[in-house]
Amino acid sequence: MEGWRVIPLRIDDPFCSMAIDEAILKLNSEGKSPNTLRFWRWQPSAVSLGYFQSMDREVDLQAADKYGVAVVRRLSGGGAVFHDYNGELTYSLVCRQDELPRDIMESFRVICGGLINGFERLGLKACFAPLNDVEVGGKKISGSAQTRKWGSVLQHGTILVDPNIRLMFELLKVSPAKISDKFIASVYERVTSLTRELNKRPSFDEVRDAMCAGFADSLGVRFEEGNLTAEEIKLAQELKAKYASSEWLNKR
Repeated sequence: MEGWRVIPLRIDDPFCSMAIDEAILKLNSEGKSPNTLRFWRWQPSAVSLGYFQSMDREVDLQAADKYGVAVVRRLSGGGAVFHDYNGELTYSLVCRQDELPRDIMESFRVICGGLINGFERLGLKACFAPLNDVEVGGKKISGSAQTRKWGSVLQHGTILVDPNIRLMFELLKVSPAKISDKFIASVYERVTSLTRELNKRPSFDEVRDAMCAGFADSLGVRFEEGNLTAEEIKLAQELKAKYASSEWLNKR
């Protein structure tokens, strides 16, 4: 059984988190970083934009400033996502492309299988909802995004523990008429969380451990705990300036 690295749960600022993802991806493609699973929380909370999105069209910057929420652009595609420091655990998986199915849908299915196993370890029956979501009882509890570069794959996504749904819709550009009790109630019919489904709030460490075991089962690998290398930290520090720059944020 192949050994992959799992990094201890971290709390990082959004620009650092995106830089770490890219650093591991690039060095993995060069054979300098192992296949890696990591989990982290965002401090401060943030909205992440998909690579191809326009910041002006997606984010209410006045609301973000009001609530102290950062805005960052991901290397991966997909839509804008609110990452709640108090209510979400984020995962990131980097591996060589030949470790996964070539078909994008099938690769999402394999990786999201790790999440499904993790949710089941926490007591929930979850299922894959193509292209890139995981649902419990027909409601979204995790969403993911993926990019493939330099012969390696990066997939990262959300694990909803207890997110602030109302704040999410204040930050994303939704018409004021829609930010109503009725609209929020309709969202609760489509989105759920661990706290809601379990009727208790699990700790972030508990969720991380369950997901790590779930990924090991899904991928058929053995995880060995390890920290970022000096080379990864150095490259991430260099890349952080890019993610924090107005040029990167406004590139679409």
